[in-house]
Amino acid sequence: MRSEKFRTLLETKGNDARLLFSYGQALLEEGNTKEALKPLQSCTQDDSEWMMPRILLGKAYIQVGNLSAAKTWLEEALQLAINQKHEDPEAEIRELLADL
Repeated sequence: MRSEKFRTLLETKGNDARLLFSYGQALLEEGNTKEALKPLQSCTQDDSEWMMPRILLGKAYIQVGNLSAAKTWLEEALQLAINQKHEDPEAEIRELLADL
């Protein structure tokens, strides 16, 4: 499993934000949504301008049924997408929010 690769790297290299993101992303892809929340949230604490972990957190919270948390993360990601002029992620986030 891909997540195991990143877990091993985190154990040897420490809690690098990029590794945490990759670990959380891999967990989501493998269906381990609840386990993915912690590393993705850690990424948001390390970088207040990093949009992608916020999008993934929004999607993860949708999957676990916490729509309030999903909306919070997606709204934060949307503001970053607008500020950073990322049109494709902005459109994706708007669609996710509209479906909530």
